Amino acid sequence: MKNCFSLKHTLLISAVLSSLGATPAFAERTVLIGLAGPLTGPAARIGKDLENGAKLAIDKANAAQIQLDGETVVFKLVSEDDQSDPRTAVAVAQRLVDQQVAGVVGHWNTGTSIPAARVYHSAGIAQVAPVATGHAYTQQGLKTSFRVMGHDDDGGQLAGRYVLDTLQAKKIAVIDDRTAFGQGLADQFASTITEGGGEIVAREYVDDKTVDFSAVLTAIRAKNPDVIFFGGVDAQAAPLARRIKQLGLKATLVGAGGFVSQTFLELAQKEGEGVVALEPGLPVEQMPGGKEFEQAYKDAFNTHIELHAPFAYDGVGVLVEAFRQAGSADPAKYLPVLQAIEYQGVTGTIAFDAEGNLKQPYFTIYQVRDNTWKPVSVISTQQ
Repeated sequence: MKNCFSLKHTLLISAVLSSLGATPAFAERTVLIGLAGPLTGPAARIGKDLENGAKLAIDKANAAQIQLDGETVVFKLVSEDDQSDPRTAVAVAQRLVDQQVAGVVGHWNTGTSIPAARVYHSAGIAQVAPVATGHAYTQQGLKTSFRVMGHDDDGGQLAGRYVLDTLQAKKIAVIDDRTAFGQGLADQFASTITEGGGEIVAREYVDDKTVDFSAVLTAIRAKNPDVIFFGGVDAQAAPLARRIKQLGLKATLVGAGGFVSQTFLELAQKEGEGVVALEPGLPVEQMPGGKEFEQAYKDAFNTHIELHAPFAYDGVGVLVEAFRQAGSADPAKYLPVLQAIEYQGVTGTIAFDAEGNLKQPYFTIYQVRDNTWKPVSVISTQQ
């Protein structure tokens, strides 16, 4: 019966069945790859963005008909919803381990990635974080933890230098959302400002559900800052930007991670004009495979990239390449390969240092101009 099918038809049927979550009857073995992120709740749009990027990478891997342990395998994505909650993330991680996934791409934020990492480490499987920019994630000393974008120690420092050197700010107010990501980023940023001779005139705190920033901004307004730095993400940065303008503050709002999205532009409207953000990675149009990926994403899902889909795509891609080079999805065989890999992904070259961090991360400074995020400059940690 197989002889009646051309290779083209076989690949087409495999891709269709894979997308439906089924294993082709003629496939000898299925290799499961986990995807963990917020698929429901306020951050669901980001979780779905990551999942979409991972799905495209799975399709690419299946089209390549990769052989592991002498068999042609079919890859299948197993998605779990951690609701962006640390406790749920631990349960999700255990579910993925129990389903015998070969490796995991996730989680989205640092607060979920840190506790989940211990579960994956105990099981001996790789966790490749597509985001999770808090440095603490890879500072746990776990040889199964990896990250495909730069971390916040670098991001906070580079944002601080940009505020001092380029924006020429002297007085800076800092707000953070009390998450592992937001607080860690704000701490590093504030430290860089102080070391560089700038003055932190106010340090305020909210939580990750705050939408009314009137109280903190009223306290800050009396300090007359040049810049307000926010350690948080787009859904909160947008109402913060609007309230800054409504209260007549002249300060420039600056962020460093999670600002640059269509969601921010839609929520902030005209009050988003002039906001500055540093984001890990290159602009999509400057990524080695960015334009092609963006078109494939639009064709597959009929929507735009929200934030980090290319990094989820590369998270799956680097895992699959480690399997391929090792000739196996057995962690004992592929983990040493992954630790030493040099992989040419859509987002750039992926290679890891001893902690599991990206060796040569890039960061991009963006500014909102005419309701569009415009790249201003690209910074490498090697510069």
